[in-house]
Amino acid sequence: MGKVHPQALVSSDPCYLSSKQESFTVWMKSLVLSGKGCTVFDSDGHVVYRVDNYDSKSSNEVHLMDFEGKVLYTILRKKLKLLGFWEGYRCDGSEIDKTKPGFQVRKTLRLLRGDAPCNITVGLDKNQPCQYKIESWTSKSTYTIVDKCGALIAEVQRKQSACGVVLGEDVMTLVVEPFIDHSLIMGLVVVYSLINSKM
Repeated sequence: MGKVHPQALVSSDPCYLSSKQESFTVWMKSLVLSGKGCTVFDSDGHVVYRVDNYDSKSSNEVHLMDFEGKVLYTILRKKLKLLGFWEGYRCDGSEIDKTKPGFQVRKTLRLLRGDAPCNITVGLDKNQPCQYKIESWTSKSTYTIVDKCGALIAEVQRKQSACGVVLGEDVMTLVVEPFIDHSLIMGLVVVYSLINSKM
C-alpha cells in the first residue's frame, strides 16, 4: 500500500491563516488503531490536524486536534425533533465555554435543499455573524464551502496522484482560500463527514 503521507510529524507553532491558497490532504482514517476519525496533512506531508473518535460513527461529541493532540474545536451534536445540528466550540484553554459556539451547522431539509445541503453560521457570539453554505454535486466527496455571496471559501474533492490517478473515496484534497482560518474550515469538514456518516 502506498503512503498517504510522506513525512512524520513536525513540531512548530501552528498558524491557521495564510496569505496564499493552501492545499491539504484529508485522509478519513484515524492514526489510532480501531479508532474512527481523520488525519490531515499539509502540502509538505506533515500532520497538521487530526480527529480520533473512539466512539461509534456519527458520535455526538468529536474533538478536532492539532498534530500534538491539543484540542482546537469540540464539536457537539444537538438534537431537535426533526433535524439535528452541530455546534463547534473553540478551545483556547483547558475548558470550553458551551454558551458561546464558534460555528453552527444545520442540515437543510431535503425538499427545500436545492444545491446547499448545509447552512453554516460562523461567529455566533458576535453581532454580525458570517453565513456560509456547503454545496455538493454528484458526490458527497466533492463539495465547496461558499460565503453568502457565493464566493469560494474552500473546496474538497477526491485526491489525484501526480500522474492523474484518482485515489480512494477516503483520501481527499482540501483547498482553502487565502486569509481563511484553516482550523475553522477543518471543523466544517469534520461536521460534513459526520453528517454523511464518514467518521
